[in-house]
Amino acid sequence: MTPLDERICSLFKHHLQQTLTYWSVFFSFGLCIAFLGPTILDLRCQTQSTLQEITWVFFSQQFFLLVGSCVAGLFKKTLLSSLLALFFCTLVISLVFAFIPFCHHIMLLSIAMGLAGTAMGIIDTIANLQLVKLYQKDSAVFLQALHFFIGLGALVSPLVADPFLADDSCVLGLNGTSNSSWDLEHLRNTLAGKGVSIHNTSQYHLFTEGIVVTKVSYAFWIMAVINLPVPAAVLMLMFHERLLLCSSSSPRLLEKDGPKSRPAEDDGQGHGSVFSCCNSARLEGQPTTTFFIYALGSAIVFITDGIIGCYAGFIYTYAVSPPLLMGRKAAGCLDSVFWASITAGRLAFIYLSYRYSAPVLLTISLVGVILVQFLMLFFYSSCVFLFICTCVLGLCISSVFPSMLAFTEDTLDYKGCATTVLVTSASAGEMLLQLLVGSVIHSQGSYSFLLSSTIASCIGFCLFLLLLYVHHIHGKQHIDISKQMDIKEKPKTENS
Repeated sequence: MTPLDERICSLFKHHLQQTLTYWSVFFSFGLCIAFLGPTILDLRCQTQSTLQEITWVFFSQQFFLLVGSCVAGLFKKTLLSSLLALFFCTLVISLVFAFIPFCHHIMLLSIAMGLAGTAMGIIDTIANLQLVKLYQKDSAVFLQALHFFIGLGALVSPLVADPFLADDSCVLGLNGTSNSSWDLEHLRNTLAGKGVSIHNTSQYHLFTEGIVVTKVSYAFWIMAVINLPVPAAVLMLMFHERLLLCSSSSPRLLEKDGPKSRPAEDDGQGHGSVFSCCNSARLEGQPTTTFFIYALGSAIVFITDGIIGCYAGFIYTYAVSPPLLMGRKAAGCLDSVFWASITAGRLAFIYLSYRYSAPVLLTISLVGVILVQFLMLFFYSSCVFLFICTCVLGLCISSVFPSMLAFTEDTLDYKGCATTVLVTSASAGEMLLQLLVGSVIHSQGSYSFLLSSTIASCIGFCLFLLLLYVHHIHGKQHIDISKQMDIKEKPKTENS
């Protein structure tokens, strides 16, 4: 066993309970993020709302996820506040799952999804930050595993919901009839892309008044039970860290850890929200390239997470439109294939991130994304090629966010703000790019979906090349600042 193997294994054993807890928290995140798409039509029946009204719950979840990511920094100053935030957020997710079957009005459902979205945003920031602070230069491997658990939760959630989904219209007319002249599965797959691909809802004539015949409540209660061990695991970690008995004098984040795993000390300005991370006071005394590293890293994950959201949201619409005109059942599998390949890719990159540096993995991933999308543009009429490219695209793009997070935090000496800024940018990209691409598809046709994603990928790669150049300059400036500080300290030492 090499010294690197021994160090990684030693760190993992030392932080075993913490690591497993944060991984389970991200499983809860994935469980919550994936259930809405498959169950949206049954929730429409439960709330007896129109298609236009029910798609607002997607916006509520995504918007408040962004809000949660922005404010999560307020809870990360101490280990106690971080774990309390994770405990309450994971508990909120279980409570929302249990409460959703009682939401018989669209406004009540939107509020519940807003609460869940806020909890997800806080989880996203804090779990990433805690792992970075635990492992620092060795965090890349464990971040890949962390994001693998999102995919695992996202795969479990639809499997739990599927047996309870309505096979026909789940609101019967007042005379006991159902309106099933159109393909229910087609509508569900179209809506699964966070609802942004529905522009003309007048073609779907759905009853809003009548007898509700849905069993989807059981799916939410099962998911609530599945998620309950997660807040219990966070509570056990708090007990293990002795935070429940001495919360009034809780230690600073990971204060009791050894010198090899201790994070950088607080700089006196505190770790607040994303806005406090980006103010000029925090950049004072830092190399001038620090701001550009924040900006470029944020822009890259904004684009790549936006591409993931767009592809998952619009691949079905693209596949069933000309020139492909793919069968609805086959096209409905594309989204599942994409998420499965992302999960498999993150599993594979756990090993690759151990063997190769983050810049190497990012270069391979971003080049792979561009090549795959260019191939999709050239072979746009091949259904088989679309399935192959969907798999490869998921494998390539899966590791971009965790690798970029590890690379940026390593460059900025693990101050913690990079995690908050990148997580917030990724959430914003997933929400805003879908709205932008959705409007382009509506006005220009389905082929513009591929074209938009390809252009975004090329921009992202160009920004990454610029980031590598800025990173090189940043290293030189950091060395120069260190030398100047040593020169200033030397006379003081001689005088003393």
